[in-house]
Amino acid sequence: MILFLNLLSQAVTIYTYALIVYILMSWVPSIQQSSIGKFLGRICDPYLDIFRKIIPPLGMIDISPIVAIFTLQLAMSGVAYLFLAFI
Repeated sequence: MILFLNLLSQAVTIYTYALIVYILMSWVPSIQQSSIGKFLGRICDPYLDIFRKIIPPLGMIDISPIVAIFTLQLAMSGVAYLFLAFI
C-alpha cells in the first residue's frame, strides 16, 4: 500500500514539473512547436483546459495553471491522508 502511495506521489510530482515546464515554454512560442513542446502539450493541455474553461484570463495573464497545480497538489495530499488514515 505504501509502495502504491509512493509511486502515485512520484507520478504527481513528475506531472507537476511537466506542467511547470509547459507553462514556461508558453513564453517562447518557437519552443512549443518542437517535438518536446508538442508532447508536453498533449499531456498537459487536457488537464489545463478544464481550468481554462472555468477561470477566464485576467488581461494577458492566465492564472488557471496556478490553480491547476494547486488543485493537483491538494488532491495528492488528500489521497495521501486517506491512505495513511486507513493503514
